[in-house]
Amino acid sequence: MGINSQSEIAADLQIGPTDQGMVRIYVAGGGVELPMDFDPEEAIEIAEEIRAAAQQAEALQAKGKK
Repeated sequence: MGINSQSEIAADLQIGPTDQGMVRIYVAGGGVELPMDFDPEEAIEIAEEIRAAAQQAEALQAKGKK
């Protein structure tokens, strides 16, 4: 499955700090629980990538509405 493939799978997403000073992204759904821990610098890089992707998606939506 690629980034552009749609899916009917539903999942819950939780993001927060751990008591060990890490940032945890926790995904659960379809019988799978996936905790992913990142140091703060990595988490900031991920947040920046998400922001950039959101801006690109907004631009594509705006382009499609013209």
